[in-house]
Amino acid sequence: MARSTPGVRLLPNAITVLAVCAGLSAVQFALTGGHMLAIGAIGVAAVLDSLDGRIARLLDATSKMGAELDSLSDAISFGVAPALVLYVWVFDGDRVGWIAALIFAVCMILRLARFNTLLDDTEQPPYAGEFFVGVPAPAGGLLALLPLVLTQQFGPGWWSSETVVWIWTVAVAGLLISRIPTLSLKSVKAPAKAVAPLLVGVGLLAAAIIQYPMVALAVALLLYLAHIPYSMRRYRWLARHPEAWDVPARERRAIRRAGSQRRLRLRPPLRRRVAGAARRAVRLPRYEDQHVARMRMQQATGERGPRRRSWRRIGLRHRGGDR
Repeated sequence: MARSTPGVRLLPNAITVLAVCAGLSAVQFALTGGHMLAIGAIGVAAVLDSLDGRIARLLDATSKMGAELDSLSDAISFGVAPALVLYVWVFDGDRVGWIAALIFAVCMILRLARFNTLLDDTEQPPYAGEFFVGVPAPAGGLLALLPLVLTQQFGPGWWSSETVVWIWTVAVAGLLISRIPTLSLKSVKAPAKAVAPLLVGVGLLAAAIIQYPMVALAVALLLYLAHIPYSMRRYRWLARHPEAWDVPARERRAIRRAGSQRRLRLRPPLRRRVAGAARRAVRLPRYEDQHVARMRMQQATGERGPRRRSWRRIGLRHRGGDR
C-alpha cells in the first residue's frame, strides 16, 4: 500500500486542532452571554472528534502524535470547556460551584487516561471492543450541559437551580470514571435492507436539528442515558455466552431466543402431533403395524400370543366407528 503524502497525513491533526478551537470558543461565548453558541461550539467539537480518527484510519495517517493530540483535545473540549461554561452560567463565582467544575474536569482527564491505557491491554475479551468503559468524553461533555440545553429551550426551572446543576455535574463526572459499559457506535452495523430507512431517518434528524436544535439535542441525550441499562444487559449476556463472541448479530438473536425458551421451559412444537379424531386416525395405523409385526414374529417362533385385549378395557375405540 502506498504511504500517504505529508499534506494528507496532516489533515486528521488539523481537524483535531479545530476541535480544540471549538471547545475553547465555547468558553468565550459563555463569558459574553452566548450560551446557545457555547452549546453549539461543543457540539461542533464532538462532531470533529468523531471524524479525525476515522479520517486518519482511512488515509493511513495514524500516528502516536495524533493519538496524544486527540486525548488533549478531548480533555479541553469536553472536560475544561463544559466545566467553565457551567461555572459561568449558573455558579457565577460560587466556591461550591467551582468544586463541581473541578470534579468534572478531573474525572474527564482520568477517564481519558484510563482509555489510553486500555488501548494496549491485550487480555480483554473479544467482545470488549463493542463497548466503552464508562461514558465516552464527547457524550459526557454534552450530558453535563443538559440543564443548560433545557433552560435555553424551556426557560428557567427546577433543572436550572444551583443544587440540581451541582448534583447533575458530579453525577455525570461519576459516569465518566465508572466501569459501566456503554455501546460503541463503531460496533453498530446496519443491514443492507435498512439503509434506505436509515437515510430517511438521517434526513428527518437533520430537519429536526435545523428547526429545533435544543429539543433534538435534549432528546438525543436522554435517549443516550436510556440506552445504558440495555448496554449493561448486553455486556453481561455476552460475558455468559462465549459461543456468541464471533458470530453476527442475526445468529446472536437466535442464541438469545433459544436461551429464553430454555429459561421458560418451552418445548418446540411437535409437527406430527394432532388431537382428537385426527390423532386416532394417525396413531392407530401405527399400532396396527406393530401388532402385525408381533403376530408374524410369534408365528415364526411358534410362541403363543398373549390374550386378546378388549378395546373397551384399555379405553380405546375400535376403527369400526363411533357408537
